[in-house]
Amino acid sequence: MKTISSVVEQYIKKKPFLQSALAQGIINLTSLSRIVKPEIEEELGKDIRNGAIVMALKRLSDDLEFRATHKIIKVLKNIGEITVRSSLTDYTFLASDTILKQQAKLLEEINSNQDVFYTSSRGVNEINIVISNLMDGVVENLFVGEKCTQKAQDLSSITVKLPAENVSVPGIYYFIFQRLAWEGIVLYEVISTTNEFTILVDDAQVDIAFKTIKDLKTL
Repeated sequence: MKTISSVVEQYIKKKPFLQSALAQGIINLTSLSRIVKPEIEEELGKDIRNGAIVMALKRLSDDLEFRATHKIIKVLKNIGEITVRSSLTDYTFLASDTILKQQAKLLEEINSNQDVFYTSSRGVNEINIVISNLMDGVVENLFVGEKCTQKAQDLSSITVKLPAENVSVPGIYYFIFQRLAWEGIVLYEVISTTNEFTILVDDAQVDIAFKTIKDLKTL
């Protein structure tokens, strides 16, 4: 059976900005109740008093899940260095018995040029290589015998240094990627280590992606 509290909770969970505002106590509950009242009444199929919605919102603002959202914001305020690199190419190859040998040869080539950006990740069936486009000829020569399923050019990477406590607060990545999705930013790749992550985006979207991530520090 649907209750006012459950319907209000589901409504707010679909509105992350409202959830954050409630967690920080910076929103007028009475005003918010008047705004959401029509949708809550439609969901329940009956008239609801504003006071009942206000009480449901008050309980939510005190809930542990909403305090967790506030913890996320505190972590994001301590985001460290944000590094942008451009002129990158993203290759995806099918995994094979020989591809690691070719990667070793590629690393030898890269070691002689410190200006080259390179990162790689391996899944169950695919191997991904992101590299400065000045090395495209080298990659295509070394991997000529491998099956390339995708090649994307004119990409940029944004690498974000996260505070160490990011590993103990759930929802950090969800919160960040949600903001990027709202801006219509397409992520070609996401590569992460314990305290940093790198996203790969089209050159045309790198400025708005950078601003979106930087603005997280001022939430």
